[in-house]
Amino acid sequence: MTKIYLSHNNIISSYGFSSTDAVEKIKNGISGLELVNDKSLMPEPFYSSLVNKKSLSEESKALNLGEKYTTLEKMMLLSLSKVISDSNFVITERTGLIISTTKGNIDALDIRSPHNEEKAYLSKLGKSIQDFFGFLKEPLILSNACVSGVLATSIAKRLIKQDLFDDVFIVSGDLVTKFIVSGFNSFQALSSEPCKPFSKNRTGINIGEVIASVLVTKKSTNLAEEAVIIMGDGTANDANHISGPSRTGEGLVRSVNSALKEASITAAEVDYISAHGTATIFNDEMEAIAFNRLNMNKIPLNSLKGYFGHTLGASGLLETIIGMHSMHQNTLFTSLGFDEMGVSKPVNIIEESIEKNVTIFLKTASGFGGCNTAAIFKKVKH
Repeated sequence: MTKIYLSHNNIISSYGFSSTDAVEKIKNGISGLELVNDKSLMPEPFYSSLVNKKSLSEESKALNLGEKYTTLEKMMLLSLSKVISDSNFVITERTGLIISTTKGNIDALDIRSPHNEEKAYLSKLGKSIQDFFGFLKEPLILSNACVSGVLATSIAKRLIKQDLFDDVFIVSGDLVTKFIVSGFNSFQALSSEPCKPFSKNRTGINIGEVIASVLVTKKSTNLAEEAVIIMGDGTANDANHISGPSRTGEGLVRSVNSALKEASITAAEVDYISAHGTATIFNDEMEAIAFNRLNMNKIPLNSLKGYFGHTLGASGLLETIIGMHSMHQNTLFTSLGFDEMGVSKPVNIIEESIEKNVTIFLKTASGFGGCNTAAIFKKVKH
């Protein structure tokens, strides 16, 4: 059976312009969230993690990115260029491209935007990325709410297994914009303090800004040290509510069971769970119920939202990449922001970063419209 690997990767975040920048700060328990007082985004101050725009401008000049590119496009081009460079890759007819995002260039619709509103079409975003690097095949755009980043790895795996491609590059990202912040605020979902996933006193989410990229390949040569095998995946839609998750966790349970079945492992063989953990009342409760139904309540679990906030279409890929580095370093990172158990079913929250030999980890994600995705990854033995 063909093994499919997640290999070279990059994260652009409030921590810096590499995966290493982010992992080192997380390892030391440093949050990327800070109080943002920008009235162009929201009248009141709010907690978020934002990419440093001055550094972005300098990095963009180094790559000769002109003003024709939007902020999101510049960030995606920078991130993906680093992965292509690190992997010494030459793009061919057998190379695919997946872009995952929830809103794309939504800021192009702002009356103050210097860009034509047509930039807001996701197809235009895809064409910009494709043309810059010279991808020969049209990119696939994934915009399935907050499961988009994890789902992208699943789709890449399937495309390679179907022999449509040998390698697939994924780039995921969303910006913190007035549209997004005001939208979540209208749901009364934004927290006025740093988020506290799975905690009794959680009051909602923080929105974050991240770009994440990765190479998915069937080639076992020239892999990154933190490379993993994608063993199995599953996606299910519980169709519960346009914005609220299933109260029984049914969609997530089915997704995880599907992933376990394809991976040919039992729940007991999973060493670590990287949960969605948005710090909203209903999401965290749903996940706790699902993990108990799956007999996974004793497996060490964390949410990374306390470091980045919720990064929407990038969150699943971002957290998968952090999971890759976590497994490579045999370190489970603390679930930042957690203080007192706030869900009805017991889960094994990682309260302090610990050294642990980790071979297999599960990544879960859930999103608006009832979508749920799970993927299982295994450490590569070098």
